[in-house]
Amino acid sequence: MPRQFPKLNISEVDEQVRLLAEKVFAKVLREEDSKDALSLFTVPEDCPIGQKEAKERELQKELAEQKSVETAKRKKSFKMIRSQSLSLQMPTQQDWKGPPTASPVMSPTTPVLPGATSQPTPAPYAMPEFQRVTISGDYCAGITVEDYEQAAKSLAKALMIREKYARLAYHRFPRTTARYLGHRRVDAAPPEEGLPDFHPPPLPQEDPYCLDDAPPNLGYLVRMQGGILFVYDNKKMLERQEPHSLPYPDLETYTVDMSHILALITDGPTKTYCHRRLNFLESKFSLHEMLNEMSEFKELKSNPHRDFYNVRKVDTHIHAAACMNQKHLLRFIKHTYQTEPDRAVAEKRGRKITLRQVFDSLHMDPYDLTVDSLDVHAGRQTFHRFDKFNSKYNPVGASELRDLYLKTENYLGGEYFARMVKEVARELEESKYQYSEPRLSIYGRSPEEWPNLARWFIQHKVYSPNMRWIIQVPRIYDIFRSKKLLPSFGKMLENIFLPLFEATINPQDHQELHLFLKYVTGFDSVDDESKHSDHMFSDKSPSPDIWTSEQNPPYSYYLYYMYANIMVLNNLRRERGLSTFLFRPHCGEAGSITHLVSAFLTADNISHGLLLKKSPVLQYLYYLAQIPIAMSPLSNNSLFLEYSKNPLREFLHKGLHVSLSTDDPMQFHYTKEALMEEYAIAAQVWKLSTCDLCEIARNSVLQSGLSHQEKQKFLGQNYYKEGPEGNDIRKTNVAQIRMAFRYETLCNELSFLSDAMKSEEITALTK
Repeated sequence: MPRQFPKLNISEVDEQVRLLAEKVFAKVLREEDSKDALSLFTVPEDCPIGQKEAKERELQKELAEQKSVETAKRKKSFKMIRSQSLSLQMPTQQDWKGPPTASPVMSPTTPVLPGATSQPTPAPYAMPEFQRVTISGDYCAGITVEDYEQAAKSLAKALMIREKYARLAYHRFPRTTARYLGHRRVDAAPPEEGLPDFHPPPLPQEDPYCLDDAPPNLGYLVRMQGGILFVYDNKKMLERQEPHSLPYPDLETYTVDMSHILALITDGPTKTYCHRRLNFLESKFSLHEMLNEMSEFKELKSNPHRDFYNVRKVDTHIHAAACMNQKHLLRFIKHTYQTEPDRAVAEKRGRKITLRQVFDSLHMDPYDLTVDSLDVHAGRQTFHRFDKFNSKYNPVGASELRDLYLKTENYLGGEYFARMVKEVARELEESKYQYSEPRLSIYGRSPEEWPNLARWFIQHKVYSPNMRWIIQVPRIYDIFRSKKLLPSFGKMLENIFLPLFEATINPQDHQELHLFLKYVTGFDSVDDESKHSDHMFSDKSPSPDIWTSEQNPPYSYYLYYMYANIMVLNNLRRERGLSTFLFRPHCGEAGSITHLVSAFLTADNISHGLLLKKSPVLQYLYYLAQIPIAMSPLSNNSLFLEYSKNPLREFLHKGLHVSLSTDDPMQFHYTKEALMEEYAIAAQVWKLSTCDLCEIARNSVLQSGLSHQEKQKFLGQNYYKEGPEGNDIRKTNVAQIRMAFRYETLCNELSFLSDAMKSEEITALTK
């Protein structure tokens, strides 16, 4: 059956939710405006008087509830469901594949009510015994049954919405979460089915630049309608407006789904519930660490050959134009000046300019340059000043040197930049255990950007087995429009995506681009998130074809249209047996909390995610959906958030899927191994254990665009299975105790949602 985008029939409830979402958006905008003047200062957000009054109201509500007979019945049924859930989550001795222990843990008898649906259970797995923390008694103490039920059902609905968009775009969604949401087809499908499809690396004897394996042309036609590219089998189908059978997104459905999430993040009972659960997760990890730290360490010590230094680590968020450190750039500039000063490197008004003349025009001698005079490192002056940070990409403040050394399109065809990238790649290959995912820019000014970038990649032989490439699209339409380079936002989208569709449909006619796309694993959306936009994205927003003003579209507008085209493209490429792409935008570094709502629907994973700290509902949703987050504390320390206040450690303890990344080594790092510098500083500042560091490293490989075959080699044959069963300690150096704790904790949190979803049926049966 062909995959189709499920459209919603808009109900009165949906319309009310949409109105509520508009109020939420307006409130967020007002808060942004009021905080702008105080952005450099730390202002406590919580009011003690307000907190006290809120607690008193909750207490009165709970006392009133205790007197209700109906509530007592429902609470009793919840307890019965809960006891069943807990008994099924605890692995019994018979389930263990490991050696029997002296004191087996026996599961309590499972109460099953007639007609009740069975509770999903974690799969059996091999693991050593460790000390668990369990909570007995009134499991929803401190929150009323009505509030718990409302919050849990709302969270489950949000996760189902996320799953819908993830599956349509071939993004990842945890099988465990899907199973607890009641999707039986998940158990029937093979575990590998939901994995992204990345091209495996060429074998040592194969040529990574071979152009002979392109599949045949199909001759389909592509046309843009409303900012989304539609595929047609032939001219006749185009005239009849019958597109090829692919899932094409529906804007009205998407905006209703987004409204549900926007309304949810301000819902009082849901905020209270999520806040309590997140506090519980953090406290539970502290207890786990206290009880099992030595057991985890003992497990790691008994693991031969493997330690933190020789587990694979991937730099999941790094920009190619800043992938070298400042000393490397300085050394390269001096080397080129010493070896080829009379080489023509630019052309101005028909006259060729040599490297020596470039430096003479800047009144400088490269011999006298130092890292300080190069001035590419971010410092105190860049804090909350993204404009000053962007200028750091210009060595010595000269845009001429940036164009010459850090661009792919210039008089030399990007040769100097390619040579520097290859030097960085060579260092990664020598380290053996470090990988990188550099971002290359496509601006959307012209459709020729793609062929030029592919030609640069092949001509300069930039391929490295330790690098996978991501394409970043800067959100700077307003600049191009003001310079009359683009007629509309729709034209920018067409320039970005049409060449990809053409290379997918007719690869024989675009062999270089087809080859380059094998090594591209995803797309990123980048720019200063703190830029203010007062336009709320909705189904009433102007379509990209008629967005002709010089005003920049809002963040959520960019994300939807990028996701929509990536989704259609992925389905077309999957149909052709080609690799697919992930959408991995910068999100939650600054600006509005609504950015994280858009990413929750559209992104496979995000970079930064700092603003999750401000929204307990979104933070809990990102935990339940295990959305990967690439965090860069050193980058944030220079731009938006002091290192000590960075939430990475807190997120790690709670169980969010975090990894460490460098962002821009040229601006933020001092050593040749920037990623190891990032790990070392995090370990020292937050006193992270070896198991913590190896867990972060394992997360980075899972988040990355490395192929299925590479992940099997680096993480183990069953890496795609969730929990301890998917962990091979011989390769990851992550203790099985830690993996079991993470898996059981996630199952426990998800069981609260599934219990609430079954509550009405159980209540009816017990009457």
